[in-house]
Amino acid sequence: MKKNIAIIMGGYSSEAGISLKSGQVVYENLNRDKYVPHRIHILKDKWVYVDEADREHPINMEDFSTTVNGYKTRFDFVFNAIHGHPGEDGTILAYFELLGLPHSSASFYQMAVAFNKRDCLSLLKPYGVHTAKSVYLNQGDEIDHDSIIAQTGLPCFVKPNRAGSSFGITKVYKKQDLDAALEKAFLEDDQILIEEFLDGTEVSVGVITLGGKIKAMPITEIVSENDFFDYEAKYLGASLEITPARISETQRKNVDQEARRIYKTLQLKGLSRIDFMLVGDTPYFIELNMVPGLSAESILPKQAKEAGMSLTELFDSAIEGNIN
Repeated sequence: MKKNIAIIMGGYSSEAGISLKSGQVVYENLNRDKYVPHRIHILKDKWVYVDEADREHPINMEDFSTTVNGYKTRFDFVFNAIHGHPGEDGTILAYFELLGLPHSSASFYQMAVAFNKRDCLSLLKPYGVHTAKSVYLNQGDEIDHDSIIAQTGLPCFVKPNRAGSSFGITKVYKKQDLDAALEKAFLEDDQILIEEFLDGTEVSVGVITLGGKIKAMPITEIVSENDFFDYEAKYLGASLEITPARISETQRKNVDQEARRIYKTLQLKGLSRIDFMLVGDTPYFIELNMVPGLSAESILPKQAKEAGMSLTELFDSAIEGNIN
């Protein structure tokens, strides 16, 4: 019997619109021979099932089911396509785990750690993972501009700690521009990460679980037309994403090994994308994306295509082995 798959999309963050696009791509490409896909919009003002005619039906939050024309549908599995809160940070996954409903992501704790840049860096550093020098700030903290710059140097990056899609990020060249960058970042989160600028080649690599084994995808080189890989570069075409990356075999092996080691160390599962800055032959960890973009134009699907995988096969890898 075919399994009912709830594809959750939307969310409560600035990434909701991007998530709806990712979720729609999953819906269109899920294997109909094995699964019956259902679009579930998780938004601030409503949780609804969207049927094939785009009609909305409320979700019963007590058991995560929906009733249409008197027929109640329960779901066998949840495919998580929510970027940001409450999907990528693990919040809604704790709810599903309480219900005993399997899902495509790592457990809620691993997702929370991966989404929190500061916590993720703190956990990985003892394992010898190379990272940029950084400073942490919370909203309301006293700001010592000279101390920050002494630790990170200039230019530096100011980032919201718990946000994606490059929302709220600024590359700061002058001390007098630091306050404006912090103000912009605090619009997205009340925790801030300030990192040194690493001069190198930016690369990104998808890591998935396939057949019970950790697999790294072909590496993508990112060449932004802007000052860094910001929202415009990611989503509005102001960048080149070259797969496979134009890097040496030594660099490729180092990135592949480090990406798989991070995935294993954090006890992850499902689809992920890990970003690095290559300084010489050494990959410096930038960030981990546990609900990466899933449209045909996104990095992970392009890497899957390079590896000979269709979108249907890629999405199936996130379900197989996790569904009851």
